[in-house]
Amino acid sequence: MNNHYYIVDVFADNKYAGNPLAVFTNSANIDTQEMQSIAKEINYSETTFITSPQKNNGGYEVRIFTPNREIPFAGHPTLGTAYIIQQIIIQKPVEKIILNLEEGQIPVTINYKNSLPEWLWMRQQAPYFGSKLPGSVIAEVLRLNPSDIDLRWPIQEVSTGLPFIIVPLKNISALQQISLNVDKYYQLIAETEAKCILVFSPETYYPENNLHVRVFCHYMGMLEDPATGSANGCLAGYLTQYTYFGDENINIRVEQGYEIGRPSLLLLKASRNDVCIDINIGGKVILVAKGEFLVPAK
Repeated sequence: MNNHYYIVDVFADNKYAGNPLAVFTNSANIDTQEMQSIAKEINYSETTFITSPQKNNGGYEVRIFTPNREIPFAGHPTLGTAYIIQQIIIQKPVEKIILNLEEGQIPVTINYKNSLPEWLWMRQQAPYFGSKLPGSVIAEVLRLNPSDIDLRWPIQEVSTGLPFIIVPLKNISALQQISLNVDKYYQLIAETEAKCILVFSPETYYPENNLHVRVFCHYMGMLEDPATGSANGCLAGYLTQYTYFGDENINIRVEQGYEIGRPSLLLLKASRNDVCIDINIGGKVILVAKGEFLVPAK
């Protein structure tokens, strides 16, 4: 049986940048084991499977797999899959698309230019702030000097559906020098809920951007991720919680992926209301390729 799939680059201004994603548009005939095998074969940071072209409870059922495991939520798969749903399944401009993920319903709003999607925005779950970690331990994991870490701000686990360890550095030079100590990394994540690390710097390659970010996620099957919407959602909550920019409201540009040749741009908006921190992450999606995957009949 043939299953159509599409390859998109997410958080990219041009194709062959940002974070690549494979999206399968009708996966009702693919079981969980086969989905995992396909994700491993494609070997992107994530592959998504739309299990029905029909809505359920107002949203489209979607499953997300890394090469190693299924995960409840991820950022660039959410935007990329919403783009494919609009372009391939709906085939007309709509303002909002809801994805039914394991984590819950995630809405994506779409801004159009000449009837084509230009910017896609996902509203993430309110952030949860977990354990704080010592700088000396993180420095060993990243092979940095403890003095490279900006200890005016905490190192902390944060989650908006998928937890990340947020690490503030003083400058981009330290960020560029990171070399993950895999043994120390696995010792660390054996004790933490978060299995991935986001490291950020206030220095950037381009002056129009506000932060430079790197994300390390060896546990998920990738050493470094080029553009991570879920992690940047956690970062947006963190920046708001600790008024990193001197304000509880942020509207910033984040660059990521430069160290691995996949330059990416993510837009972060966050604000605190009476109940929680409201987080929205935006980016562009570019269609790169389409094809068919041969899945054996059961």
